Amino acid sequence: MTDPSDQKFLEFALTLMHSRQNVLPRHLEEPGPAAQQLQDILGAAAAAPDHRQLLPWRFVVVPARQRARLADVFGQALLDRDPNATAEQIERAREKAHRAPFLMLAVVRLKEHPAPPPASNAQAGAAHEGDVGAAERLVSLGCAIQNVVLAAHAAGFGTGLTSGQALDSGCLRALFSLTEYEQAVCCINIGSVSKHKPRRLRPTVADYVSELA
Repeated sequence: MTDPSDQKFLEFALTLMHSRQNVLPRHLEEPGPAAQQLQDILGAAAAAPDHRQLLPWRFVVVPARQRARLADVFGQALLDRDPNATAEQIERAREKAHRAPFLMLAVVRLKEHPAPPPASNAQAGAAHEGDVGAAERLVSLGCAIQNVVLAAHAAGFGTGLTSGQALDSGCLRALFSLTEYEQAVCCINIGSVSKHKPRRLRPTVADYVSELA
């Protein structure tokens, strides 16, 4: 195992983080990750911070054979928002389900199901799950997503995070069997980059760090 104090270890980590870019799904093409690569990439999510080990998030992979169902949902979600949407607009919405070689939905569980009062000290721990709020759960998911995209980047793939109003639609919630306590956050797209873009300007430390006066 690499010694965390090793300067080369730090340099590699910084290079990995600063060289990663969000890639539009239409610029992601085959090949996508092979089976073992995918297991390594998805396994990186398990290292995310998780207060009380609630695992308040999950990922749902959308394989090629299910993309048509997701396309139908994207099209229907647009029609539900805008009954006057044109055929061209609907087709553009549907096409989003077919872009990247690998696609999965990131879902967060914002709170636990209500439980009866604990009858013993052994059950008391479960009662404290409610003190892990929605913000902390979203942070955990964000860290899991970052681990996934960094692992994919290290494996030579591009990644893109996409969202939109369709993620709040009833038809999407039904397709992914989301409970009333769950929220779809974003889609994670992975593939080989067909078109690279200039590296965006990063903010400096002074832009986002201050000292308590």
